[in-house]
Amino acid sequence: MKNTKKITGGVYLVIDPSWDPSFTLPRLTQALSAGISSIQIWDNWPIRSNKIGFINEIMALAGPFHVPVLINNDWKLLKETMLDGVHFDKPCSTLKQIENNIGRTFLKGVTCGNDLTTVQWANDHFFDYVSFCSMFPSSSTDSCEIVRKEIVRQARKLTEMPVFVAGGISLENISLLQDCGINGVALISAIMKSADPFETTKQFNHYFSTSDETNTHS
Repeated sequence: MKNTKKITGGVYLVIDPSWDPSFTLPRLTQALSAGISSIQIWDNWPIRSNKIGFINEIMALAGPFHVPVLINNDWKLLKETMLDGVHFDKPCSTLKQIENNIGRTFLKGVTCGNDLTTVQWANDHFFDYVSFCSMFPSSSTDSCEIVRKEIVRQARKLTEMPVFVAGGISLENISLLQDCGINGVALISAIMKSADPFETTKQFNHYFSTSDETNTHS
């Protein structure tokens, strides 16, 4: 089965499954209505989570907008759900075995730091995008190194894949990254903890020409 969904740029929303769904789901709905390009479910599950049930709820919301939903790291969940892809935190030496195990095409992304060999690895393995983390200090990305802007600029010259940036990005500082050639931004708190997720998503989308290509319902 071929996955026809694509990731081109714009707002890539990361969902923290440890947050109460009664908080998360209505805000996700607002962001979808404003035009996000993709969703990642972060690998931050609370104990005794109903992972399948939560994934299916997210996919039910994303489906009418044709927005792809990816899982962070736990690729085996693609065998139990209709998830669209996997975001890896680092290069994976068993990628070929994973692809064979899943048995269907799926979207692939990977987190990059200051080592450009990760970008080259993603290129060589036909990934759909790369995401640099962390551009600024952030409570949700405290395990990431701070990425130098020059590294992102060099990555832009190395690949035609969409390049995202993540970590501590807000409407106040995103303009500092516009000269890096980025296609999109991966966000958690900036949207999910915003007073108005719909309006905040629209404001972020204004920064990216690819936002016109995302499936937007306003």
